[in-house]
Amino acid sequence: MGIRFKFNFVLIAVFIVGFATAGAISFQLLQDNARDEVLRNASLMMESAYSVRTYTVEQIQPKLIGQLDQVFMPQTVPAYAATETFIELKKKYPDFSYKEATLNPTNLRDRASDWEADMVNQFRQRDDVKEIVAERDTPTGRQLYIAKPIRITNPACLQCHTSAESSPPSMVKIYGTANGFGWQLNDIVGAQVVTVPMDVPMKKAKKTFETFIASLFAVFIVIFIILNLMISYLIINPIRHISRSADKISNGEFGEPELSESGKDEMAVLSSSFNRMRRSLEKAIQMIEE
Repeated sequence: MGIRFKFNFVLIAVFIVGFATAGAISFQLLQDNARDEVLRNASLMMESAYSVRTYTVEQIQPKLIGQLDQVFMPQTVPAYAATETFIELKKKYPDFSYKEATLNPTNLRDRASDWEADMVNQFRQRDDVKEIVAERDTPTGRQLYIAKPIRITNPACLQCHTSAESSPPSMVKIYGTANGFGWQLNDIVGAQVVTVPMDVPMKKAKKTFETFIASLFAVFIVIFIILNLMISYLIINPIRHISRSADKISNGEFGEPELSESGKDEMAVLSSSFNRMRRSLEKAIQMIEE
């Protein structure tokens, strides 16, 4: 095997190891960054929902609560206000969703699905769990969700949820007497659930990864070519020249000009040593002939 083959073999082996290591690390980092981006979006939506609920409780309810006996206004209900806000958002971002998943809701659109009910029961069974962050596969793709428990901490909420008899007649007229009653103070009745799609950020991460890998491969090809040109110019060609000179001298052909000794690198030192050996050999042969 020649020097070029050995050099390229080692270079390619090092590149493969480095390529695989860099690829694995960068892929994981990009995936983690994509998930963090999704999580930030979900957290922002959750905080927005809290803001809508707080605004409704502090500024809407006090102004309209006195009219409940005559007419029930769903807009005064924090859960309704937050849900309606995100219904408008969903028109522009159809894959994003917010739901106040409730086990026994007044408005049946808020009834928890099976997986949401399991999550609510987890909150009910473990008081130390304040938030759940997980992923799930859906028909529209993989999604990340954040869930937080809905706990009845405000006694005013029980005005509409203790029993049908004690609730505002205007509300009972709209929603009926079958759902949304029997709630108790400090009970966890549901969960706020924000769902955000992961497909778009993950596709961006994949595209970035592919671009990085392609760029890394292109850089390697350029370096590979440059190094091969350098090894040919600085090492292989001078060695071949020395080898040809050695062959001629070994056959007694001393008419070959001496090797160039310019420079201070190893090849210059080798050329200088070869020239001294040649002169010594030539003198030795002349002495023998005389």
